[in-house]
Amino acid sequence: MVTSIARQSVIIKCNMQKSVLTGNYEFYYAAGLVTKLSGIGFSEDIRPVELANLLHEEMKKTEPKDEQEKYLFSMLKDYKPTEEYDEQMKELLLWGKGEQYLWTVTVPEQG
Repeated sequence: MVTSIARQSVIIKCNMQKSVLTGNYEFYYAAGLVTKLSGIGFSEDIRPVELANLLHEEMKKTEPKDEQEKYLFSMLKDYKPTEEYDEQMKELLLWGKGEQYLWTVTVPEQG
């Protein structure tokens, strides 16, 4: 449940271009999206501060392709992660990395 809410929140924020990332769950899903969009690679168990540093360096070298990506980058640049880390964050990172329904809030049910 937490993972789907974090996913939806990031997508809505990028589509509406409002608000900021509000926690490490959203941060990890957003980081997964950047991974998908830019093709960078790193350990799936990366901790928050290390991930933020890596993303900031990568985003300096990457030009956003559309308004959603541009807003995603700006939210990530402004976000300061906490040290908090759990398995749901890893799950969100992987979900963003493999996202099939980019910028779509409601997705078909799996089954």
